[in-house]
Amino acid sequence: MIYSTATVPVNPAGETALNRAQVWQGLVLKARDARLFLPDGLCTRCDVVEEAATHFVRDAVIGGTELREIIVLEPQRKVTFFQTTGPREGAIFNELLVDETGELQLRFYCYLGLRGKEAGGIAEQSEQAQFDSEHGYKAALLSTLKRTRQLLADGLL
Repeated sequence: MIYSTATVPVNPAGETALNRAQVWQGLVLKARDARLFLPDGLCTRCDVVEEAATHFVRDAVIGGTELREIIVLEPQRKVTFFQTTGPREGAIFNELLVDETGELQLRFYCYLGLRGKEAGGIAEQSEQAQFDSEHGYKAALLSTLKRTRQLLADGLL
């Protein structure tokens, strides 16, 4: 089982301040079309293929891998990605929270397994190391906030 977590402040010193609603808009846009937030060429397809009152389903190609995710939005609070096809199975969470000092934080965490791979084996250990590295999900959180600021500056939020 892979478990990884990272939390970053939404409004570090020197950055354009974002409020909860603006960060939420960015998270929803990212959930609906990851191409807007990932490095050029990493996500080559991202289509919402089903909508329901409580969730939507997207098909995507990220890093050359096809996957399907059921995405649940808890407004202004959490986006949950349930990976139903692809190399991983499990859930990825993006959560907005307020820390003990009253500052807005963006948190990532996941509980994942690798389909067809030994639990706790070398493949999972490698994936765990990638998620926890400086290029892993902490970097993804920071790039999400950067892109959200850019969309705000461009008048698209």
